This record gives sequence, C-alpha cells and structure tokens, in this order.
Amino acid sequence: MVISNRGLVLGATAFVLSAISITGAGIHQISKGESFLRESPKEVIDEVWQIVDRNYVDGTFNQVDWKAIRTQYLNRTYKNKEEAYSAIREMLKRLGDPYTRFMDPEEFKNMQIDTSGELTGVGIQLAQDEKTKKLTVVAPIEDSPAATAGILAKDIIIKIDNQSTEGMNVDKAVTLIRGPVGTKVTLTILRGKQELVFDLRRDRIEIHPVKFTYQKTPTGAVGYIRLVQFSANAASEMRQAIQKLEQQKVEGYILDLRSNPGGLLYSSIEIARMWIQEGSIVSTVNRQGVTDLEQANRKALTNKPLVVLVDGGSASASEILSGALQDNNRAVLVGTKTFGKGLVQSVRGLGDGSGMAVTIAKYLTPKGRDINKHGIDPDIVLELSEAQRQYLSQNRDKIGSSADPQYSKALEVLTRKIATAKGAPVQPIKPSAVKKPVVPKK
Repeated sequence: MVISNRGLVLGATAFVLSAISITGAGIHQISKGESFLRESPKEVIDEVWQIVDRNYVDGTFNQVDWKAIRTQYLNRTYKNKEEAYSAIREMLKRLGDPYTRFMDPEEFKNMQIDTSGELTGVGIQLAQDEKTKKLTVVAPIEDSPAATAGILAKDIIIKIDNQSTEGMNVDKAVTLIRGPVGTKVTLTILRGKQELVFDLRRDRIEIHPVKFTYQKTPTGAVGYIRLVQFSANAASEMRQAIQKLEQQKVEGYILDLRSNPGGLLYSSIEIARMWIQEGSIVSTVNRQGVTDLEQANRKALTNKPLVVLVDGGSASASEILSGALQDNNRAVLVGTKTFGKGLVQSVRGLGDGSGMAVTIAKYLTPKGRDINKHGIDPDIVLELSEAQRQYLSQNRDKIGSSADPQYSKALEVLTRKIATAKGAPVQPIKPSAVKKPVVPKK
C-alpha cells in the first residue's frame, strides 16, 4: 500500500488539545460496500486488526502472536460498540506502542484540524510517555492559554478538573480538556517534584507557524525565524520569510525550533530543502526494510550561515529538520537534547466513524541515526535554569531577544560563523566555557 508523505504524521504530535496536526490525505474514506461495518462491532475489531497486520512497523508485533490475537477477540461476544471499542484498546495495548491507538467517533472527530489553521482549546500538544505512561506536555502552542499561563514542555498532567489521570490515555484526556470557548478547565501539573495548578480558559487559537524578524547586530543584519509547528502552511510561510529576509540582505540566520512538537512529514522535508542545496534529508524504514530516501533538490533559498535552536520540546518533524541540517554540516545546533520521537504514523478513518493511528515506519537522519527515545544532541549545550524557563514562559515577547540566554548564545555562534564566511579571524567556541546566564530583572 502506497501512502503519500502528505498523509503521514510523526509520533510526538499525536494530539493538540481539541485538534491535531494532520491532513485528510491520510484518512481512509469508506465506500458503499463497506457500510456494513456500521452494523457489527466485530467488523470494527477486525478492521483494526487488519490495518495493524498489514502496516504496523514491527513485524513481530511486540513478540505477540498477532493471528492468535485476532481469533481471541473475534470469538468474544459484544453487546454493543462500546464493548468492542474497549476490546480494541485492550488489543492494541499488546503492541506496547502508545502511538498506535484507537479513537471512538467523538474522539476521532476531535482530532480533525480546521483547514483555516484555527483551533479551539487551551493549546497543548500532549503525548503519553512511552516508559512511564504519564500524560506529558510536548509543548504549548505559541500565544495559547496554556503558554500564557506558563505550562512548559515535559510537564506531567496528573489531574484534569481534579480527576486523576492515572491510567488515562490521551484520547480520554483530550475529551476532558477540550470544550466551548470561554469555559474553564483546571490542570494539575507535576514539574519535577513540584505540583502546580493552572486554571485555564478555553479560547480560539489562530496558528501562524512562522514568525520572523530582521535584527541589526554589530556583525551585520541577522534573520531570526521562529517555527512553532509543521502544519500544512508552514512551508509556504517559511519560504516567504526567507525570501523577505534575503531581500533585506541579512548575513545569517537563527532558526528557532524550541518547543516545536512537529507535525507533517512532508512539511519538514520541504523546509529542509530550502536550507540544504544537496544531500540526504531523511529516510523512512518500514517493517519490510523498505527505505524511502528524501533528498535535497538543489533549490535551496540561501547558503548563508545558520544556527538552529532546539530543546526538549523540539520533537519529530523538528528532529527531522535539525538532524538533516546537523548531518549535512549546514547548521550548528544550540540548546538542549531534543524530545526523541522517530516514529511515523498514518491516521485512518474506520467504517463506523471511529478512527485509529498506526505506527507504520521509523525515520533515520542522513547519517543513519535512529533518534527514537534518544533525541538529537546539540553541538553546543546550554541549559536554562527553571527560573529562566519560567521567565521566558511568562514574558514570551523576550524569546529571541538579548533576554533569552539560548538565543544570545546562538547569536554569538552565528557571529563567529559570519566572520568566518567573511574570512575574518575568530576564536573557536568551547561548549565547556559557556557561562551560566542570569535571569533578567523585570
């Protein structure tokens, strides 16, 4: 079965609260001949089993006898769809993969993204940690209620409106957190050993994935581009940003991928081609070992020095882009280790209006690195203290300014790269010599 890259999403961005970063290209449309699926709970179970059997990335099915599983679940009696849905979730748990999951019709409807790029909710990308099974914030959406309140990447949601999330899956959490604009939801967060309570008001969120500024520095003009999500319009907005900054004759770029949870696979590939003139970008490998290799197309928009900012909230598509830039020696990565999600999913609609996401492949960087569960290590590590993270979270207009320690380090690195490009003598940067930044005073 051939699946277009435009229908593929990457594991860490499974759920945006009240919407998801996917396109309809990956959603199976039923025919009239399939309408009988609406009538039989067992048919839905078998449809899910068949999709996994044909497409799941692990041919051993987590060392489970998958054919025996089919017999086991189809031999049961189901009184209604709810019992069948429960059985499907139980069946999929045997795979040990939180990113292959089932959604009932309401949950599946909640996943759909409005083509205008407008979301309704609190603005959190949420995933289930593969090891702890805790509901973990991948990243808050820029300028969303969650971001404004100070929720951070890696926060663990332990209660929703005082209801414990112990054993709760992402679908259930989405159903509890989403709601009409103007209504409130209370999230209890575990951050390290600290328990925090956030009262959030749901809102309508417009997502513009790219923000950019022209910045004057002592070394020359610099283009700062912040990419917050790999949505369907991210590539076109990135192209416009680079073209405008090139017209302004900037001498180098800082690309900020911090807290970018990923999104569409094809979007990351298109954006990588804007920066990389030639070379590999990413390869995807399915269970048959078939490798789909994506290459640069010799149509890069600029070859000027580039520094990329990453952190623990930079996931999936962000890791494809940063990994490609790093492996091709196109950019220096500054910040902290990325999230570590190297899985590709296809989202399927089922015959009765429910749906599922199935992990169909893993991706490798150009040098063959499998970063799943590890992440990408930056070239220059600069950790923010908890106080610094909270300061930037509460003063988001300071991100990408001199009050942002990681940005300041990126600018220092870029300044040296620009000087090198001009042939001027520079001192080498020593990661171990990085000074601990100070939180700016308000």
